[in-house]
Amino acid sequence: MNTPKPDDRSDNVERLQDMVQNTIENIEAAHETMQFASSEERAQIEAKNKRREESIAGMREEIKDEAAARENGYQ
Repeated sequence: MNTPKPDDRSDNVERLQDMVQNTIENIEAAHETMQFASSEERAQIEAKNKRREESIAGMREEIKDEAAARENGYQ
């Protein structure tokens, strides 16, 4: 019988912060790529960066939630 691993949220804040940083780096790299892109590719990159920015906002909210949960002992 398989037993599930216990829920370990102890490093969620740090992992989310890494994800935010990686997403910001992807946005910056995409901006550099836009210099050499066609207008169609530029529009696709802009749309993707908009989605990335929305994801960052969501991750930052989750970081706040996880930090609060950590302070409250994950109850």
